[in-house]
Amino acid sequence: MKRREFIAGLGGVVAAWPLSASAQQPERVRRIGVMMGVKSDSEGHARIAAFKQALQSLGWIEGANVQIDVRWTEGNVADRIRANATELVSMTPDVILANGTPVSAALRLESQSIPIVFVAVTDPIGSGLVSNLARPGGNITGFTVFEYGMAGKWIEIIKEAAPHVSRIGLLHNPTNPAVAGFFPEFETAAQSLAISLSVLGARDAEEIEREIIIFVQRPNSGIIVLPDPFTSAHREMIIKLAALRRVPTVYPFNLFAKAGGLVSYGPDILNLFQRAASCVDRILKGKAPGDLPVEQPIKYELIVNLKTAKALGLDIPPTLLARADEVIE
Repeated sequence: MKRREFIAGLGGVVAAWPLSASAQQPERVRRIGVMMGVKSDSEGHARIAAFKQALQSLGWIEGANVQIDVRWTEGNVADRIRANATELVSMTPDVILANGTPVSAALRLESQSIPIVFVAVTDPIGSGLVSNLARPGGNITGFTVFEYGMAGKWIEIIKEAAPHVSRIGLLHNPTNPAVAGFFPEFETAAQSLAISLSVLGARDAEEIEREIIIFVQRPNSGIIVLPDPFTSAHREMIIKLAALRRVPTVYPFNLFAKAGGLVSYGPDILNLFQRAASCVDRILKGKAPGDLPVEQPIKYELIVNLKTAKALGLDIPPTLLARADEVIE
């Protein structure tokens, strides 16, 4: 080989070095922000674990190609929610996973650019999170948790499990605007069954105890607990009060019945968090959240706790047991 040809060839190899080196550079570590409820609540940790496991199955390994920063609302304090939302947005993650309506709304106010995936939001349109379920637009999408028509099903279930109930207290978090949509549905269902309704609003543990104790002083009382991260975090207290006051109670999630509640009917929340990982994966790979449709639950579970029914002196009818996905004895 002539000297001139050798030098020219060598120059081509050197010129290729930066491209080769660049191709071998490790992939940029992506950052995911997560905002949950009360840190001491085991259910919140289970939801994060389900999300991380599903992410890993999609190739996102925490500590390798993805970093996950979790913040907890630590109760139902609006100021704390806003502070955490501000902090997460300031970290400029690639995407944020939000649990529940208050958290999602706070994050939406903080950023209109960072992709947000919400989970367990009842009414994303009414809450102002999205304008359309099929094409949300903007920077947010996610997973709904309930249709408002579920209110009628909860009343039917409590009446079937405890036919003597003639008055029902609706225990809810009044700082969550999404629950208001349940009330007209409750009223319609209650009228057809000659049931009177009372709204039991509680913002902290003391209010939960006070509202329940005052309401159940009259006979033939029952309670329906409305869905919210706040009521879920205080489930042990609510279940204990219901047992002490011997009041039939219907709950929105399986974690209540498994912890000793009488009956639960609602979607599998862990499944929603698993599905949320797929949504986050698509966003990390370039999909715009506004182009991803808001999805609904695909798994609903009816769970009956016969041990609790016996303690309450209730004889659960075979028709309800036959429909149950799980019976706890």
